[in-house]
Amino acid sequence: MNWQNEILKYTIIIVVTTILAAVTSKLLRAVLDKFIHTSSKVMNVDETNYNFFKNAITFFVYSIAVLIIFNSIPALKDFGVTMLASAGILAAILGFASQEAFSNIISGVFIVLFKPFRVGDNIKINENGGIIEDITLRHTIIRNFENRRLIIPNSVINSAIILNSTISDPKICNFLEMGISYDSNIDKAMEIIVEEALKHPNFYDNRTKEEIAANSSPVLVRVLGYGDSAINLRAYIWSKDSGEGFQLKCDLYKSIKTRFDDEEIEIPFPYRTIVYKKEVKKTEN
Repeated sequence: MNWQNEILKYTIIIVVTTILAAVTSKLLRAVLDKFIHTSSKVMNVDETNYNFFKNAITFFVYSIAVLIIFNSIPALKDFGVTMLASAGILAAILGFASQEAFSNIISGVFIVLFKPFRVGDNIKINENGGIIEDITLRHTIIRNFENRRLIIPNSVINSAIILNSTISDPKICNFLEMGISYDSNIDKAMEIIVEEALKHPNFYDNRTKEEIAANSSPVLVRVLGYGDSAINLRAYIWSKDSGEGFQLKCDLYKSIKTRFDDEEIEIPFPYRTIVYKKEVKKTEN
């Protein structure tokens, strides 16, 4: 009966400690969530630091719970002492096994300190783009534009080349490129592109005061060069952010094509002339 009582006692210790750890972790996260939202609105504070700290709290609470359980149960305590006795072997094993885990934690700390991106930023990494949703001790969570989550280890994202569209100035200059035939009226084509861009609700006037005073065009269109079958044009059109810029470009490709058709401005496609050798010989004869 004694051993059954001991098992029941230790089971209760494990269950109670685990429940207390879970409740404590949730309460602390709830308090921090409220504090974060309040601070962000009142003091305009970046949420990234708080989010990382909030995720770290869960790790530390459960670590303390494990230590309490080990210290309360003699068998586990003896096991811990035995493990510490062979600290050299244990350190080698743990060092090898946890090398990647520590690398992710340190990388996460660097991300929070140096802020190459923050929670809510629109970034692109190796053709994967989206909005930063959370930064944990191990990984960074990105919500892509299909509403799927990309979970990238901090050590990977910390060493990658990141395109951040939000970090300092979210405005973006959208390059809209198209070709027109050599027979088309180039001035009319450029005029249509400017008119359609100015009509779009996502267009943003990024001119300086000096440019406005000089009556400079808010949309710049340049001739890039001569292609095999087209004169290549590029329009520089500003929008408030990359999301609005994507929508602007999609809409303009449609509206400009419609205007070009009405004004008889051709967007050329490749022509191919096929010569049959037998027919050529007959013609020569």
